[in-house]
Amino acid sequence: LPNLLFYGPPGTGKTSTILAAARELYGPELFRQRVLELNASDERGIQVIREKVKAFAQLTASGSRSDGKVCPPFKIVILDEADSMTSAAQAALRRTMEKESKTTRFCLICNYISRIIEPLTSRCSKFRFKPLSDKIQQQRLWDVCEKEHVKISSEAVSYLVKVSEGDLRKAITFLQSAARLMGGKEITEKIVTEISGVISKETTDELLSVCQSGSFEKLETLAKNLINEGYAVAQLVNQLHDTVVESNDFSDKQKSVIVEKLAEVDKCLADGADEYLQLVSLCAVVMQQLTQNT
Repeated sequence: LPNLLFYGPPGTGKTSTILAAARELYGPELFRQRVLELNASDERGIQVIREKVKAFAQLTASGSRSDGKVCPPFKIVILDEADSMTSAAQAALRRTMEKESKTTRFCLICNYISRIIEPLTSRCSKFRFKPLSDKIQQQRLWDVCEKEHVKISSEAVSYLVKVSEGDLRKAITFLQSAARLMGGKEITEKIVTEISGVISKETTDELLSVCQSGSFEKLETLAKNLINEGYAVAQLVNQLHDTVVESNDFSDKQKSVIVEKLAEVDKCLADGADEYLQLVSLCAVVMQQLTQNT
């Protein structure tokens, strides 16, 4: 087993994979002694890497499994969310990784590989975890529903998958919230929409038709209503982007202007700008683009 580096979006099974592999290797009794798991919530500064990890790595691994299976002669250190470690702490790992390679294997897990320093990535075998395919997610969700005796329509399952964008953990969390809310009744697509905070297609269509109408009063009222109903404008930006890009009602020039404005609004929202003003500003640009040609 080489040193491993798992990276990819959240909820795609990186931590589960290494924990499952470690349990498979050591069995339930030795698992505790042989695996050191440090998460982002644990202290992982340079001091901890130097002391705790080094001390754990220097111990030799011996002993056999009680069920008679062969036990590997090394231990595993799992550093979850490794991209949130400081560069200094990552640098402190370099030497330990090499020196203790006889007795210890490291598994680094992160969302962004670019935040791991080059010397560490070159010492590991890299595995990229893709967002999970719709088919696999649906299968898993049906599995969960069956075991938990949850009634759910097939449209709702498809919609859960669409909303969670390849993140199975997110899909299961939404499913859990929906099941709690319904209390044994069947979960429908509408419930999933409500729980996930996704803006319904009718609302985005209404927004575009108001922009098409060219009436600023209507636009202002709609923007106020959207904010008052508690919709997140950042979520609206994401959905509008997909709608605009996939739509055939816009010319390429209109699309480019609108998408550029969406990017600008997204940046402003991330910097903490006022949602209402950004929404009105965005809609004004869309309206301008839609009513220009008529």
